[in-house]
Amino acid sequence: MKFYEFGDKKNPEILLLPGTSCHWKINYEKHIELLKEKFYVIAVSYDGFDETEDTIFPDMITETEKIELYITENFNKKIFSAYGCSLGGSFVSLLVSRKNIHITHAIIGSSDMDQANKPVAKIETFIVSKIFSPIVIEGRIPKFFQKRLDKKTPEEKKYMENLLNGFTGNGKGLPFVKKESISNQFYSDLITPVGEGINVEGTTIHVFYATKMGEKYEKRYYKHFANPDIVRHDYQHEELFFSYPEKWYHEVLRVCNLSNENK
Repeated sequence: MKFYEFGDKKNPEILLLPGTSCHWKINYEKHIELLKEKFYVIAVSYDGFDETEDTIFPDMITETEKIELYITENFNKKIFSAYGCSLGGSFVSLLVSRKNIHITHAIIGSSDMDQANKPVAKIETFIVSKIFSPIVIEGRIPKFFQKRLDKKTPEEKKYMENLLNGFTGNGKGLPFVKKESISNQFYSDLITPVGEGINVEGTTIHVFYATKMGEKYEKRYYKHFANPDIVRHDYQHEELFFSYPEKWYHEVLRVCNLSNENK
């Protein structure tokens, strides 16, 4: 695991956690440039997804422990904010609920919070790994998926292409990623409980809820978090993040009380 830091250390921290099978830089490159203005940025690069290391993604808890250790040793166990993109939202939830470090503003990025028992998780992982491995490692979109993409409206197609670029490395692929890392990450996320009714004094959990995902996800957020700040957007999963980075940035500033609107 690697940590990449940007900006002025005098600024409040923001920890960035990438999505499923995503490379930290591809996931957050546009956003880091914006965030550096007001934040000290700490970008997490998971085991198995960094080209400078020969590692395999182990499991959610092991990775969470490594993040906790880094924050403990370098930031005295306290950071101002964290944003979890998709899968990263599970990490944010774990970091808050375990209480080994403190996060003042914990932001969940329209994460699905899917959970499954081990037999179901193994089946789902087998299917997803078979489809996703060539997308991530080779940057190749399967023909059946491309056909579905071509039938989308221009707006939907743009959103899907932005989303897929996060997996494919903008079409170049991530040849250093191993299939085992993709499988381990997906499976571990499904079987690792993130907690229910999470409520930590001094922490506000903000959820960027993409309403087009459906009401069942909003219900999940209220199940996992005791008093979440639900921020509704009429978008698909992480569409705000991938398609409208500047708007996303201003929403982050607002919920963290750093926007001019808050003054």
